Amino acid sequence: MAPEVATTGMLTIPPDSTFFSRERVERILAFVVAVGSAVLGVQALFHAIGSVQEDPTWNIALTAATFGPLILMVAAGVAGRFYRPLAAILAIVFPLVLLAWPVATAGRSASAAGEPWVWYLLNVATVATVLVFPLMLQYVWCALVPVLYGIARLIQIGADVENVIQVSRQVVYAIILAVVMTMIGWMLRLLAERLDRTREEAVRSYAAAAAADAVEQERISVAALMHDSVLAALIAAERASTPRERDLAVGMARDALTRLANADREAEEGPDEPVEPMFLVDGIREAALEHDVDIDLRIAIDPRAQTLPGRVARALVLAAAQAVVNAIEHAEGAGLHAEVTADDRRVVVRVIDAGEGFDVHAVPEDRLGISGSVVARVAAVGGQAKVRSSRRGTIVDLRWEYPR
Repeated sequence: MAPEVATTGMLTIPPDSTFFSRERVERILAFVVAVGSAVLGVQALFHAIGSVQEDPTWNIALTAATFGPLILMVAAGVAGRFYRPLAAILAIVFPLVLLAWPVATAGRSASAAGEPWVWYLLNVATVATVLVFPLMLQYVWCALVPVLYGIARLIQIGADVENVIQVSRQVVYAIILAVVMTMIGWMLRLLAERLDRTREEAVRSYAAAAAADAVEQERISVAALMHDSVLAALIAAERASTPRERDLAVGMARDALTRLANADREAEEGPDEPVEPMFLVDGIREAALEHDVDIDLRIAIDPRAQTLPGRVARALVLAAAQAVVNAIEHAEGAGLHAEVTADDRRVVVRVIDAGEGFDVHAVPEDRLGISGSVVARVAAVGGQAKVRSSRRGTIVDLRWEYPR
């Protein structure tokens, strides 16, 4: 399924662009954490290789359990892919390593003078939570990991006063450093979110201004069209005194109505060759399918029905298509169906829906969906269009009679 997009006015905002700054900050955080963890990891690895503080078997097991996820997290952070699950694994595995530390060092001589290799990875485990854990859980890890280290270390070297003071200093130092790094990550994300929010609001404001300008330009174009075409046709009709002048005035009026009806879309007159009434059925069905609607078409075409001019058929199809679009947009297609009736006297097209209806007389004049695309379009070819709407639904009735 294609991702949804946010559309405002005339401007389409892709969903990924809404959080552009936040995504860049996440990528930077992942890279910085990866580089810092690599530096501390190399230092810890040198101390872990050949360490005599723990049993050799335990040394191999704990080293593999710790540095395996660490190496993968560093590589993923530099590449910018899949670093979150690997950071979560490291953040969960390292406290388990600290819990196993007293068992791994049991029965072996220990000195408080040299820190074990796990000491160098305390802040690696806490900063890994910045990439994956919620903020509250990050602070829990800032205290949990150093405290676990302090307990494991005192069990290893003994809990006399001097050792307690020394280990307590290490624990406090690790907690302070972890909190500082967590706060830096939180501040960067907060700034990125505010920047994204400000950017989105600016884009929406620009889109609203662009939409308002487009509406104003449309009004100006329609006003110019009314002035130049319709008014000229009315003046010509008023001054017509001969049959030829009246015919010319009628042609000017028809051309003006056609231009007004097609003001909202590119629609060509096309050839005027006669077409069968089934042309209406096929055209309405294709127009509905363009909007993913398989419309229910009820057909009643008399065998005596004559062909109708091509421009008339296209006008009826376009007007019916606009009525279908209106039903889809405003009535959600409830009870939508169409009727096509033709005999030797007239052609009738009805588009009916079962929506909540609307006040036909309250539609603004600058909305061309009904006045232009339906009424004026049918009137331009000598037909009639009526729109009736109530709480039980809306009926768009399009009629065209054969010349007698």
